[in-house]
Amino acid sequence: MLLELALDGGVAVHEVFAAPEAADDLLARAENVGATVHQVTAPILARALDTVTQQGVAAIAARVDVGVDAAVAAAAAGPLALVLVDVTDPGNAGTLLRAAEAAGATAVLFCGDSVDPWNPKCVRASAGALFHTPVSSGGDPVMVVEVLGAAGVRSAATVVRGGTPYDAADLTGPVAVVLGNEARGLTAAVLDRVDLRLTIPMAGRSESLNVAMAGSVLCFESLRQRRAIDR
Repeated sequence: MLLELALDGGVAVHEVFAAPEAADDLLARAENVGATVHQVTAPILARALDTVTQQGVAAIAARVDVGVDAAVAAAAAGPLALVLVDVTDPGNAGTLLRAAEAAGATAVLFCGDSVDPWNPKCVRASAGALFHTPVSSGGDPVMVVEVLGAAGVRSAATVVRGGTPYDAADLTGPVAVVLGNEARGLTAAVLDRVDLRLTIPMAGRSESLNVAMAGSVLCFESLRQRRAIDR
């Protein structure tokens, strides 16, 4: 559950609201790091949450935003980063966070008008990845791509057609996968500054994948290439 993952990630948890079914050992962990635990009834907790299902506990915790400079430094130190440009759906953004962390990404940069990474739906969709990966928000997309390049990180953007097939490109890193808005994709200003344009070939009738699927494919292609080198 998210509270356990937040505690595992060293997130500062301030308040916990627990229904009777909440696990005692989890509540004890929260208390041990200074959180105040409040006992509430299950109906009250259910009314306070925006999820259909819940696990008997909710918490108030500190945001763990890092600045753009820190995220760029983390990207330069690792094999993989994601740059989300105007990605507005919290479910897509959370899924991308989850895929990035699972594929070994060292940073995710939310740029432009992207959703707040701490949107509740995004946090849940990330399955706790948000607590274990440096995340920045609010950077200008063009500036972020340029700063990443200056730090030695190649940038690879997704395009529907005309790019290098994703499995024919070197994604061993340091590389930043740049993903655009769900409906409009990336702007010309961003595309003009990336090092590589990638396309995922389609065998069926679909023209393209949605941003969360495309980003996940590229994250795990990067991981596949790195694992092949390590063998």
